Amino acid sequence: MSPQLAEFFDFLRFPSISTDSRHRDDVRRCAEFLATKCRSMGLRTELHETPGHPILVASSVPKPGRPTVLIYGHYDVQPVDPVSEWDTPPFEPTLVGDKIYARGATDNKGQHFAHLLGVEAALKAHGDLPVNVVFLIEGEEEIGSPNLAPFLANHRELLKCDVCAVSDTGMIGAGIPTMTYGLRGIACLEFKIHGPVRDLHSGVYGGAVPNPATMVSRIIASLHDDEGRIRIPGFYDRVLPLESWEREMWASLPDGDAATLDETGAPGLWGEAGYTSLERRWGRPTAEVNGIGGGYQGEGSKTVIGREAMAKLSFRLVPDQNPQEILELAAAHLKSVCPPSCRIEVELGHWGPAYVMDPHSPYGKAAQRALVRAFSGEPRLIREGGSIPIIQAIKDTLGVDSLLLGLALPDCQIHSPNENFTVTNFEAGIRLNQALLEELAG
Repeated sequence: MSPQLAEFFDFLRFPSISTDSRHRDDVRRCAEFLATKCRSMGLRTELHETPGHPILVASSVPKPGRPTVLIYGHYDVQPVDPVSEWDTPPFEPTLVGDKIYARGATDNKGQHFAHLLGVEAALKAHGDLPVNVVFLIEGEEEIGSPNLAPFLANHRELLKCDVCAVSDTGMIGAGIPTMTYGLRGIACLEFKIHGPVRDLHSGVYGGAVPNPATMVSRIIASLHDDEGRIRIPGFYDRVLPLESWEREMWASLPDGDAATLDETGAPGLWGEAGYTSLERRWGRPTAEVNGIGGGYQGEGSKTVIGREAMAKLSFRLVPDQNPQEILELAAAHLKSVCPPSCRIEVELGHWGPAYVMDPHSPYGKAAQRALVRAFSGEPRLIREGGSIPIIQAIKDTLGVDSLLLGLALPDCQIHSPNENFTVTNFEAGIRLNQALLEELAG
């Protein structure tokens, strides 16, 4: 095993689960491991305390006349449940063939650690870097980065840069260089339907009083028409149409419908009419039910009308949609379709705007040249359906675009048991960093 791979394995062993207070000390130890690594490379390094987990900032000695590149990542990881579905211990990295199995292997330790090692390799080889570099690595991305936006606002001068580079996205497939130039935004809420003051006998009272579970189902059914279009009034008012070059680019990719079926195991596809599977996933807004509950959930039958039922919703949004406005429109719709025989309670949740940049800008083209050098082959330009709200915060606060250069493969199983990262992409990520910094220098 190479020294770089051994060091990566040490990084993966920290159970840095940010959402679980029982792992608070593990998260800190992980941050301290990174800080020690950065100091050993000669980077000016500081762990900044927050009300939550520390934020690492490590920078090269700035040289005048050079562009500054901010490299963002996160060292926190998702919980590992259900542990029984892991084939290997989630925090004991295991190499099987070309794949490293561990929680955080792809999301996001492997991706940003490859950048760190790329900088280290360049410093060892040349004693210098072609650009100024600032690493910004946080420990709260998996819980919505609650302390990063204020940190950006309070440390503008420390983080001043010309462009940001992020590897926390995906590739179309193995060996296919991929640049993501857009991310969907997100807006979440949950609603609860209140019926009778207590659970009732479904025989004695059935047909005479409202059933909250039935009402939740009817309200959810009101979200879409038969062609998959969202029926919330005003929902599409700000949606920008896809550019013709985008649709042409995505149509040239490997069969998106087949890939979606293969990746998900779903028996068939469903969604907004008039769009391909990839267009729906990357460039169109959605309304999804993330959870639903009410009434008896145990084994066998219990003939009751539950006193309440609930559902959790999330909306994935596209450029120009305002997440707060969408939450207001959604709440108004839910209340309008709730029958007067019930009482509805709506609780608004977290949100983040969509992000999009021009991939044909000078920085975008430099990133694509770096991808060619790291992987060979023509880069594919895509948007992604997921959300990284802090990317837009970087744009708003620091005034720079982010180059999203993913190293995650479709079968890496992030957020799931048996998360993995290939050695091939780990090594390619090191090459990508070196090529990117050289291209950005020009």
